[in-house]
Amino acid sequence: MDKNNRNALAKVRMDDAYILISDAKQLLKIDSYKSANNRAYYAIEKSLKALLALAGVDSETHKGVLYLFNERYIRMGAHEFDSDDYKLVQKAAQIRSASDYDDFYIANKEECVLQVQNAEKFFEKVKKYIEDRGL
Repeated sequence: MDKNNRNALAKVRMDDAYILISDAKQLLKIDSYKSANNRAYYAIEKSLKALLALAGVDSETHKGVLYLFNERYIRMGAHEFDSDDYKLVQKAAQIRSASDYDDFYIANKEECVLQVQNAEKFFEKVKKYIEDRGL
């Protein structure tokens, strides 16, 4: 995929992430915490996939996306991202998984608010990273 197509794909994914954050906020307002956790995680994942598009790589699995983010942006020294970002994404994935699959998981407002805030924070960080490169 050429650079123009990678940039276009990254933009589409960031637009999707923005919508997912909006969805998460609306779900939070109606106390639908498990669903808000889900949407917040997917906003983070779409932001990650935007980064990966810029690098010309992708994965079809959650673990693969996290692995590629770690390899391309944490371990290889993109100084805008660090181990705290990796931990934020990893924690969001755990909460999303519990919200979606654990019948006995009780999602609470405090954790959900944090999840949505983290999604916004990560989205903004990725957005800045992209903008700083003139993309």
